[in-house]
Amino acid sequence: MVVLRIRNVHKRKYAFICVCIAVFVVYRYLSVPGPRGRRMSRKLGLSSNTSQFTLAGEPFRILGGSIHYFRVPRAYWRDRLMKMKACGINTLTTYVPWNLHQPERGVFNFHTQLDLEAYINLAADLGLWVILRPGPYISSELDLGGLPSWLLRDGSMRLRTTHPGFAEAVNTFFDKLIPKVVPLQFKKGGPIIAVQVENEYGSFAKDQGYMVFIKEALQSRGISELLLTADNLNTLKSGGVTGAIRSVKLQKLNQRGIQDLHAIQPNSPAIVMDYWTGGYDVWGDLHHLLPPEDMVSTVREILRRGMSVNLYMFHGGSSFGFMSGALADPSYRALVPSYDYDAPLSEAGEYTPKYHLLRDLFSRYSTGESVPDMPALHYREAYEPAIMYQHLSLWDALSFTEGPFKSAKPINMENLPVNNKNGQSYGYILYETTITSGGLLKSCDNVRDRALVFVDRSYIGLFKRRSLELAVPDGKGRRTLSLLVENCGRVHQGRDLDKQHKGLVGDILLNNIPLRDFTIYSLDMKPSFIDSLYQAPWKTLTETPSFPGFYMGRLFAYGYPSDTFVKLPGWEKGAVFINGLNLGRYWSIGPQQTLYLPGPFLNSGINQVIVFEEQEGDYKVYFEDTPDLGMAVDIQ
Repeated sequence: MVVLRIRNVHKRKYAFICVCIAVFVVYRYLSVPGPRGRRMSRKLGLSSNTSQFTLAGEPFRILGGSIHYFRVPRAYWRDRLMKMKACGINTLTTYVPWNLHQPERGVFNFHTQLDLEAYINLAADLGLWVILRPGPYISSELDLGGLPSWLLRDGSMRLRTTHPGFAEAVNTFFDKLIPKVVPLQFKKGGPIIAVQVENEYGSFAKDQGYMVFIKEALQSRGISELLLTADNLNTLKSGGVTGAIRSVKLQKLNQRGIQDLHAIQPNSPAIVMDYWTGGYDVWGDLHHLLPPEDMVSTVREILRRGMSVNLYMFHGGSSFGFMSGALADPSYRALVPSYDYDAPLSEAGEYTPKYHLLRDLFSRYSTGESVPDMPALHYREAYEPAIMYQHLSLWDALSFTEGPFKSAKPINMENLPVNNKNGQSYGYILYETTITSGGLLKSCDNVRDRALVFVDRSYIGLFKRRSLELAVPDGKGRRTLSLLVENCGRVHQGRDLDKQHKGLVGDILLNNIPLRDFTIYSLDMKPSFIDSLYQAPWKTLTETPSFPGFYMGRLFAYGYPSDTFVKLPGWEKGAVFINGLNLGRYWSIGPQQTLYLPGPFLNSGINQVIVFEEQEGDYKVYFEDTPDLGMAVDIQ
């Protein structure tokens, strides 16, 4: 009898434990902590069925900010998101750059710096909701608006349409991307409360069926949260799609535009999906600033009207390497690598006057939740200059490129047979041919975007968008004519995305006769190429080194490396590589005068510094503790 009674007790305990586990599982996956720590139902996501958003059935206002994981060193993700949280923001928004995640057909990268899932999970851990903006086109001032350049290998390609070649490529990318984010949706226990359908399609609008195609591509793969579109006020009507609420992008409140938004969707909540906190810069112009008072007064008015808002950018970061895009209207202008954007959090993660004003404003809308303390800032250091002690001419580096390739006519960058026949995306390309006379060289506007011209490796002049002719000196016998062409960045917006081929896009004429029989070298300057140069025949730097060329020096960082800023007085134009990583372009015309070098990019001890300089170099590279983005002007 005693034994039976003990067994019954164990059975009752076991049954009780099983019930508890079951209740916990249901509770865990159907409800999670809300903004103030209490639990909320996961059955109802973000809803726009009334004039105010609701989340889990309760009133909710989006206080959002944009930070792009691909523009911030992964080691600093947590720091930047904690600073966002401490500003009173409740929602993180981020674009997803197709060109970085799929650099070649069939090749996908969602690791390390591009680990989108880790980024979204980190946001959740810190108590931030997420609005995902997966494109496929994102603009974001990226080369080709974030579309991969290998799409342009198709001569009939029509980007951002239902053209079969583009639709097939989008479907292939979404087959990889969307399953990664589906489990991270709100109703499945994750932080994603909304997903944007494409971006600014109202300003493009070449295909009436395109937005329906993108919406269905998202939903058919499991996206079930609220959908939205985002357009400028003047293109709102042509950018939407049934089943997605419309949002606006602006920097100044326009009463008529807001009225138009309410007229289009009278019973939906209004959201400024991109309130531009500043702006981007182009080479040869000034550094653009938006006064803090102007910014906060507009945000205050948006909130006073009961609208939701997302700050673009809250923290801009950097377009490292050759990521930056370009403008086409009214003329071609390439963007600088800094994406500081005059945002509330600076390029290096520093607090600005805008940050403090916003923190004070948002704290009034925190619905009872206290705003966290502001995280401490990272130390910045002015390291000793790196003395350039070795030199490698461009011509001596050619044997380390992929190729060379022979072609009767010029081949543009995208159609080169490199990178597993995906073409070349970024960097430089060298075309060489033989000439037997001097005369007048004409580019016929076929140089994209800038070409240094050499005869027998001696510099004779420059082709730019507006300089279309060049005199070639007379000489005896057969000589080598070389054109080093730089892709300065593909246009990131506008209706001519299909026409963004780079390199030589047509014939170059000498005395009105097309040049023929080219030898072509691909100089994409990827990390693998820079690393291979360590085996090249470097020479001790002389007082008269040749250009273009590579220069090598060392930066010593003892202890835990700190953030710093690279400055190159006396250098003309090129790119800087630290331990093989491309920080970005520099150019003496400004406005940007320093390149941000995050501490996590450095090793404790010796760091290799390589500078590729096109025309005029110095012997030193300086490292300062403050940025210099150039002479500033207020945004009008």
